[in-house]
Amino acid sequence: MRSRISGAEDAKDYVPAAPQLWMYDFLSAVLARAYHWRPLLLRQIDPRPGDRIADVGCGTGTQLALLARACKPLTLIGIDPDPPVIERAVRKLARTGVPALFLRGYARDTERLLGGRPVDKVLSSLVFHQVPLEEKRAGLASMHAALVPGGTLHVADYGLQRTPKMRRRFRIVQKGDGFENTEPNARGVLPELMISVGFRDVQEAHVVETPTGSISIYRALRAEPEGSRPRRG
Repeated sequence: MRSRISGAEDAKDYVPAAPQLWMYDFLSAVLARAYHWRPLLLRQIDPRPGDRIADVGCGTGTQLALLARACKPLTLIGIDPDPPVIERAVRKLARTGVPALFLRGYARDTERLLGGRPVDKVLSSLVFHQVPLEEKRAGLASMHAALVPGGTLHVADYGLQRTPKMRRRFRIVQKGDGFENTEPNARGVLPELMISVGFRDVQEAHVVETPTGSISIYRALRAEPEGSRPRRG
C-alpha cells in the first residue's frame, strides 16, 4: 500500500518549513538537535501494534518514519498545511514500506480532519512556538477532541527557557518566527494551555538544550470517563 494525500483546502497562511525545503531536515538537526530529542519523543510515544497515531504539523515526515520503523502494524496519519512538505513526507514514508494518510490542514483542524478516525495518540513537534496564542489554544483543544478517552498527547517544542543562556539562544528563533508568537512558549505557557483545554496529568518529561534554546517534551492524557478502565500508552 502507498501513502495517500487527502484534502484540497488552499492553506497558505502558514510558516514555511524552511526558506528552501531541502534545508528543513538539515536545520532541524543542526539548530534544534532533532537527532537528540526525536528518539526521546519516540520512546515516550511507545508505539504498540494497532495504535492509531496522528502527527499534527508532521513536516517532512521524520517522526512518522521513525514510528513506522519502530512498530508494525500502525495506522499513521500526518497533518500539515504545506503541500511540498507533504510530498516529501510521502516519499519518506514510502521508503519504510508502511502506508500513511496525509491530510492538509492546521492544528486547529485536527478534529474535523480526523472525523470518523479516532486516534489513540497525537503528537506534534516544533509547531506551537510558531503560531499565535489563540492558535496554540485552538490547536490543543482540537487535538484533545480528536483523541479517544485515555489517549495521549506528545509534544516536542521550545518550552520554558529557564536560564539566561537558553534565553539568549532562543532569540535566534524569535528573530525568525516573531517575538509575539514565540514569547508565550519561552514563558512556559504550553502546559497551562494543555490543562485549560481539558488535558490531565500534564508532564514535562524531558528538557533538551540546543543551540537555539531548550526544547521540552510534554506528555498529557485525555481523561477516561469516571469508572472506565485506564488505557495503556
